[in-house]
Amino acid sequence: MNLNLKKHPKNRTSAIPSSFEGFMAPFTVKWGILATGGIAQTFTKDLLTNPATREVTDIKHVVAAVASSSSVSRAEDFLKDAQVPDGAKAYGSYAELVADPDVDIIYVATPHSHHFQNAMLALEAGKNVLCEKAFTVNAAQAKKLVETAKEKKLFLMEAVWTRYFPLSIKVREVVTSGTIGKVHRVSADLSLGEVNDDGSLTFPDKNRMVNMDLAGGALLDLGIYSLTWVFQILYHCQEKPREAPKVLAAISKYEKTGADDLTTMLLQFEKNHSVGIATTSMRVATNPEGHGAIDSCPAVRIQGTKGEVQVFGPIYRPVRYQVITKGTSEGKTEVVHCPIPTDKERPGQDGKTSEGWGHGMFWEADEAGRCLRDGKLQSEGMSWEESLVIMETMDEVRKQGGLEYSDLIESADYDAKSSLNGKA
Repeated sequence: MNLNLKKHPKNRTSAIPSSFEGFMAPFTVKWGILATGGIAQTFTKDLLTNPATREVTDIKHVVAAVASSSSVSRAEDFLKDAQVPDGAKAYGSYAELVADPDVDIIYVATPHSHHFQNAMLALEAGKNVLCEKAFTVNAAQAKKLVETAKEKKLFLMEAVWTRYFPLSIKVREVVTSGTIGKVHRVSADLSLGEVNDDGSLTFPDKNRMVNMDLAGGALLDLGIYSLTWVFQILYHCQEKPREAPKVLAAISKYEKTGADDLTTMLLQFEKNHSVGIATTSMRVATNPEGHGAIDSCPAVRIQGTKGEVQVFGPIYRPVRYQVITKGTSEGKTEVVHCPIPTDKERPGQDGKTSEGWGHGMFWEADEAGRCLRDGKLQSEGMSWEESLVIMETMDEVRKQGGLEYSDLIESADYDAKSSLNGKA
């Protein structure tokens, strides 16, 4: 299971030779957006960007419908705010959305606590699903989703958007090419410094980040990205059959709500002689200069026998990495910039076009579209197997830290009329 043996292909899942792609009409993917929060709007705007800005010609995205669990008017406002072209439908319940025959795939953008019930609602209605991460609250729920998708022959993918960034693909290629030798250690951190002078967190108690009724906490919201970087190197780059890690974890809980506010995970891949260190916190930040600032220190270090790769955060949306190799008296450092393309023809509400639209979520949407086109039920970049192993890892972390949610949230029993499904 040497990490320097397996050569991974480029992120082109198309079975169509690239030389012929320009002569074929793009495959159109008709999306249904389930929920109307901030991440749903960001994803929707990415769907509406011109694919040519990211040099994509084989996939076209259409927003066919959106649903709010509260009202039709909320869905209508969402369509207006996201500047969705006329023709998209607005629904006041999730059940209406998943029943729409014009929708190919549902994007589930609700809180973690609702993912299982919402995704099951869509799968039971015969819809393909792209579900936000963390995939579910626990592994039992994730297994139920996978079993249902497999039984119904539907596409299902955890929306770990960072996996499909060109930067992430390039980093995996550096690792699998042997450039930095055999990898023995990966450390990754995503943390926010959100502490008041009195020691309380800046988030209101009802905020999804700390609200236990929404499966809040650092692990499921932030730590999933730290685990993503550990897994995409130490697990995904393994030769099959892959070895799941042994887990040792420490959790600190926020005294006001019980959500985890500081979590550290040590993942041992014993047979491969490698270790992953994944950390996350809402008390101390990855970057002391503040979240979103240009990092002066790496948030991910991938250390091998011949050098290392350093990725600069925030690690959910990285745009720069560097490769440091040994071999000369001075060594060699290569800095690689991977900017996220923007569609300057998509102005904001104020009419400005200086920045344009483009957050980076379109790459995972492109992957989902290609999988649908090619008849795949899962993505090779984020397989069902890997999503399940990550969920099992987080289960073990929560078990060791004594972090539990309510029976309603933890349940793997699907209920179409569950309160978690809005007006379903």
